[in-house]
Amino acid sequence: MLRREDVWITSKLAPKQQGYDGAAAAVLESLKSLKVDYIDLYLIHWPGTSGKALDSPEHRVLREGSWKALEALYRQKKVRAIGVSNYTQRHLEEMREYAEIRPMVNQCELHPLAQQPDLLQYCRESGIVFTAYASLGEAALLADDTDVEQLKVICNRRPDLTRAQILLLWGLQHGAAVIPKATSDSHLRENFAAADHRLSADEMAILDDIGNKPEKRFCWNAANVA
Repeated sequence: MLRREDVWITSKLAPKQQGYDGAAAAVLESLKSLKVDYIDLYLIHWPGTSGKALDSPEHRVLREGSWKALEALYRQKKVRAIGVSNYTQRHLEEMREYAEIRPMVNQCELHPLAQQPDLLQYCRESGIVFTAYASLGEAALLADDTDVEQLKVICNRRPDLTRAQILLLWGLQHGAAVIPKATSDSHLRENFAAADHRLSADEMAILDDIGNKPEKRFCWNAANVA
């Protein structure tokens, strides 16, 4: 029989739910909908609020309220861990002014075309787990016709690894937790098997060199959110 502790549940606060009351209500509604007593990890999905101009000062006020609500729910053991998603270093540094509990996770896009080395280092030094989403570039980096020459070089060097495994290893070896999607059991097993391998320092350097090109993102970018 499957027990609650056998399942990890992560949920997120939608941008339209920002603010103390909205965040508190969203968490309680999730608990009710999921029919559980606690959520393992709850994240603020985005530093902004839906319907506000990017430069609106309300973004900060509302996300601060959201964080205060998560801190309260954490103390009540309604959530076991709290964090953020798509926060830039600026947004994280701002939290030092109001957060009593440091964010435990920052979930952001990370792959060789969007390397974010400064943010990675900041999270590492601040004790924040950097969780990488879109590690495969929303599948764009898996295509045989990709124009990323450095990735092709490593694929030719490492026939023992799939392209997805190479990309996951790159993120793991940079200290990120990776959460790739899997549409089948075989893909799930392939993803897990990546952890049994390692890229050499030279292979990592070749992939890191992709960062000298203009950054390319496939998902969210909160750089312009006040």
